Amino acid sequence: MKAVTHFDELPQGYREVYHLNAKSAKWSIIFTLGSLVMALAVILPCVLAVDYGGVLSWSSYELAVALIVLCACIIVYIIAHELVHGAAYKALTGSKLTFGITLTVAFCGVPNIYVTRKTALIALLAPFTVFSVLFVALAVWLYFIGSVYYAVVIVLLGLHFGGCVGDLYTAILLFTKYRDSRLLMRDTGPEQMFYLPEDNSIILFKM
Repeated sequence: MKAVTHFDELPQGYREVYHLNAKSAKWSIIFTLGSLVMALAVILPCVLAVDYGGVLSWSSYELAVALIVLCACIIVYIIAHELVHGAAYKALTGSKLTFGITLTVAFCGVPNIYVTRKTALIALLAPFTVFSVLFVALAVWLYFIGSVYYAVVIVLLGLHFGGCVGDLYTAILLFTKYRDSRLLMRDTGPEQMFYLPEDNSIILFKM
């Protein structure tokens, strides 16, 4: 029997139990501060652990190239992060995706369906898992190659962790407060709404 990954309509008897809007002033501030703390917590220890005496021998041209590479990688990463969210949602549900970006958040969502808790967790954590492995592997390799490009990857790793703050917060909610396997989530991208049945006897599917 094929596993249920989503519903096209909210099942009868369900009600909204939580609403997270990343575009609201409150959550924009919380996520921005959280992102900064997470990024610095990764970047500072890793960067300070390296001897950068050799950097002083780099020409301004070489340093400019490293900066350009960093900026280009940040743009590529932001796009790739949302594409991985989308790939997970598409593979699991086959539903239409929406993408967007605001001053505070880039997003991918599936606003026309209600995904199961398991589907939500996979899609939420897909970019964190994929890029954490990729950037850590690159950092280990570049640690022995050159301090400047090691620093570039460490900055990307820090920004990656910081950029996942919203995904991680929502995943933590699903792992802790909302562990009911019947939970459904509507994900518009910047907003996530959780739904649970009012009647505890409702069983829609078995996980």
